[in-house]
Amino acid sequence: MNTSGKKERPQTKNASFHSEGRSTILYEVDSFVAYVTLNRERKLNAINSSMLSRLSDVVQDIKHNKQVRVVVFSGAGGRSFSAGKDLQERRESSPDQAVEFNRKANNVLNEIESLPQPTIAAINGYAFGLGLELALACDFRIAIDHTLIGFTETGFGLIPGCGGTQRLPRLIGESKALELILTAKRISSAEAYSYGMLTRAATQSNFDDVCQDFVKLLLDNAPIAVQQAKYAVKKGIQEELHHALQIEELAFESVVHTEDSQEALDAYMEKRRPVFRAK
Repeated sequence: MNTSGKKERPQTKNASFHSEGRSTILYEVDSFVAYVTLNRERKLNAINSSMLSRLSDVVQDIKHNKQVRVVVFSGAGGRSFSAGKDLQERRESSPDQAVEFNRKANNVLNEIESLPQPTIAAINGYAFGLGLELALACDFRIAIDHTLIGFTETGFGLIPGCGGTQRLPRLIGESKALELILTAKRISSAEAYSYGMLTRAATQSNFDDVCQDFVKLLLDNAPIAVQQAKYAVKKGIQEELHHALQIEELAFESVVHTEDSQEALDAYMEKRRPVFRAK
């Protein structure tokens, strides 16, 4: 599937999304992969209240959709993943309304971070402010090589308020995160990759292939095991080691009795590829 944003993918057939706001978020599930596209191309996919509401609905659908094993977020148009919050809407909002929007955005990004399926931000263009915070809420980030990334909020008298000041230093360290946030510096994807912000960097010509190859790496493994491994890492890293090891032990117990586990052993002995059924 196209992750560059240059060609519009069809809408999901789920009727619950064929209503107000459908144009701001494109959503489809294809071959166990959920593709979520921020679709305000003329506004560089800036996130407004309508888009945020639809994104929340989509994330809830994905969370409970047994046909989804991997999630890919991207931006429409090929110029921007997301330029961040819609500044026109922000300008027309009161401070209290801005705080409420920020609270809702935080909730949505936390929901993305806690999705059981692995998530990929396919950064096919600019990723600034809230757009970059969305990418940081994903498990993996793959960026095209000609784009720029950054937290520009301090230049607007604000701070990253949806996880940027917390997720970024946990990813690349306090000193480098402070530099990027306090200076509002926009960096190239090559720099971002060198800092450890990105999982992969790709050229414009091979971006889709790099994204899909990474998706395939995830799909090749047992889906229950993938989700439980993600849970063990995400949950365990928040705990002290002794408790974290107990979390890992419980996750292991939850997968060792699955049909997929037995299928993998059988396939190994029979010298064939396993067929995982998420059971």
